Amino acid sequence: LFAIFAFATCGGYSGELRLSVDCANKSESDLSIDIAFAYPFRLHQVNFEAPTCEGKRRETLALIGDFSSSAEFFVTIAVFAFLYSLAATVVYIFFQNKYRENNRGPLIDFIVTVVFSFLWLVSSSAWAKGLSDVKVATDPDEVLLLMSACKQQSNKCLPVRSPVMSSLNTSVVFGYLNFILWAGNIWFVFKETGWHSSGQRHAADTMEKQPGGYNQGGYNQDSYGPAGGYNQPGSYGQVGEHGQPQSYGQSGPTSFANQI
Repeated sequence: LFAIFAFATCGGYSGELRLSVDCANKSESDLSIDIAFAYPFRLHQVNFEAPTCEGKRRETLALIGDFSSSAEFFVTIAVFAFLYSLAATVVYIFFQNKYRENNRGPLIDFIVTVVFSFLWLVSSSAWAKGLSDVKVATDPDEVLLLMSACKQQSNKCLPVRSPVMSSLNTSVVFGYLNFILWAGNIWFVFKETGWHSSGQRHAADTMEKQPGGYNQGGYNQDSYGPAGGYNQPGSYGQVGEHGQPQSYGQSGPTSFANQI
C-alpha cells in the first residue's frame, strides 16, 4: 500500500505554470503563456512560445534540465517493491510449508528485505534532490529570465500561476516511510531465519552448562584432594561390628587405616 502511494504520487504527476508578458506595444503582448510538464520530468524537451515584443515575431524556448533518472529510479523501486510484497503475501498465506522448507524461503526473504531497504533510502534521497531541482527549473521567475522580451525594461513580465508540487512532496514522504517500513521488517524477517533460533538455542545451552560445571569443579565433589576422603559421605565416626572405629575416609592411606 505504501509503495502504491509512492509511485502513484510521482509517476502520475502533471503540472503547469502560467506567465504573462506585457509588451510596450500592447498588440504584441501575451498575458497567458501556459507551460505544461509531467513525469518523467525531461524538462529540456518541454517547449513553449513567447513573444519577443519586436513585431509579431515569437521565439520558441525550452525549460532547463533533465531529471528523469532520479524520478524513474524512484518509481521503478516502488513498482518492484509493490510486486514483491504482493508475491510475498501470496506465499505467506498459501505456501507456508514451502516457505519454511530447508529455511530457504526466510533466508531469501531476509536478503531481499535488506536490499529493498537500501534501495528505498537511495532512491528517496535521489528523488528528493531531483524534486528540489525540478522546483527551481519550473519556478516562474526563473523561466521569465529565459525570455528575451523580459530583458527589456519597457516590457513587464509577471508570473501568473506556479505549479502545484504537493503530490511530489508527498511522494518523497512516502519514499522515506517505505524505507522505515522495510528497515523495520528486517528484524521480523530475521526471526524467521534459522540464525535467530540457533542463536537462542546456543545461549540456552550455555546457561544450562554453567551451573553443572560449577558444581562439578570441586566444591561439591566427593573428593577434596587427589586422595579423596575429606568430604566424602563415607563412614566418618561410625563404629564397626566389634566396637572398632572405622576409617575416616573410604580412600584414606592404607598404612593409617592398618595402624588404627
